[in-house]
Amino acid sequence: METFAYYDTDLGTLEVGCTGGAVTHLRWVDEPSRLHEPTPLSDEAARQVRQYLKGERRAFDLPVTASGTSFRHAVWRALCAIPYGETRTYGEIAGQIGRPGAARAVGAAAGRNPVWLAIPCHRCVGKGGALTGYAGGLWRKEKLLELEKKPFNGQKNVL
Repeated sequence: METFAYYDTDLGTLEVGCTGGAVTHLRWVDEPSRLHEPTPLSDEAARQVRQYLKGERRAFDLPVTASGTSFRHAVWRALCAIPYGETRTYGEIAGQIGRPGAARAVGAAAGRNPVWLAIPCHRCVGKGGALTGYAGGLWRKEKLLELEKKPFNGQKNVL
């Protein structure tokens, strides 16, 4: 059974969904829409997100499962390969997964990512570096990219 929990962060209310020992949803919401049922895993996910937002963490150490097509999974793997502090265009991702010309489909797949930050879809930008498309709001995407440009405050063992 999937459970959801809600946590306050610097960027708003974080929704964490968990099932079968894995995080299934990690996203910001305007307000909670389900019963708040925190688990040790959802608490840990929230802790890691807060560390990330403070500049103390660059990546997440969470069991994650994301339901989607093989194309979406290819896009999500490519998004995970974008290093912290860097961006790639939707077109670059399309080429990387062997689907040149599929930039719009890449954008759609990024928009279906259920575990924001763990699959860093905010690092994907439009042609010429334009901030386009982020289900959490472009203002959050901008904040996340700004955060990743700052010097890293975390311990070297937290990657």
